[in-house]
Amino acid sequence: MPKKASAQKPSTFTIGRERFEQICAVEGIKLTPAMKKRFAEFDRKGLSPEERRREIIKVYGKK
Repeated sequence: MPKKASAQKPSTFTIGRERFEQICAVEGIKLTPAMKKRFAEFDRKGLSPEERRREIIKVYGKK
């Protein structure tokens, strides 16, 4: 008898900044010094992922 499909949510996977930079390099994307500084500031402030997204949208979102 076939297995019944699970109702569980798919698992998530989070990568670190170093791995993210490696993936970006493959795509030809480089973080500018300003971006690196901004991300270091996020770390210093201990921002949550949602807070980080909000800050990034403030700077780079459509105006």
